[in-house]
Amino acid sequence: MTSFWTGRRVRLRGIEPGDWTAFAGFAVDEEGSGDLLHPPRSAEGFRAWAKEQAVATTDGDCFSLAIEALDAGQIVGAVGSHHADPRAGRFEYGITMGAGHRRKGYAAEAVMLLLRFMFAERRYHKCEARIFAHNEASLALHHRLGFAEEGRLRDHVFMAGRHHDLVVMGILADEFARLHAWNEQTSFQAH
Repeated sequence: MTSFWTGRRVRLRGIEPGDWTAFAGFAVDEEGSGDLLHPPRSAEGFRAWAKEQAVATTDGDCFSLAIEALDAGQIVGAVGSHHADPRAGRFEYGITMGAGHRRKGYAAEAVMLLLRFMFAERRYHKCEARIFAHNEASLALHHRLGFAEEGRLRDHVFMAGRHHDLVVMGILADEFARLHAWNEQTSFQAH
């Protein structure tokens, strides 16, 4: 049997201290795509952050994982859950992919592995994602995965000198189960 955290294209795993260089690259990619803008962080800052992540205990159902491409054997992105509310049965998640690793199916499979865990193992009912309205590729990915647009927060984020809309998308556990089946031999299959 393959690991629960391994699909056909990716494996989700804990963040290791040596992963800091990949995360430094993701920060540059996010700034270049217009998704996030943070003050520059030193190499030592990324090293310290990765070291801290490697030994951190999970905060309930909030955690971050590295996405490792099986074909390349390298980290191509990161995915994590946050704002988990077990009582209400909902959580948010976020994903980032390195610029050179987008549109290869890595993100879709990583999201499905995470959702399978949160819905089937942790018994959450709903997942939400917040996406910049100008990020058409991410909006399209979420639509393909079965997320529905639930609302638009107008001028919600200020970045790069102006305000941007934020699109809130969601998927329910039963919608996910209806759209995606897990087969250990072939990974996820869309219905």
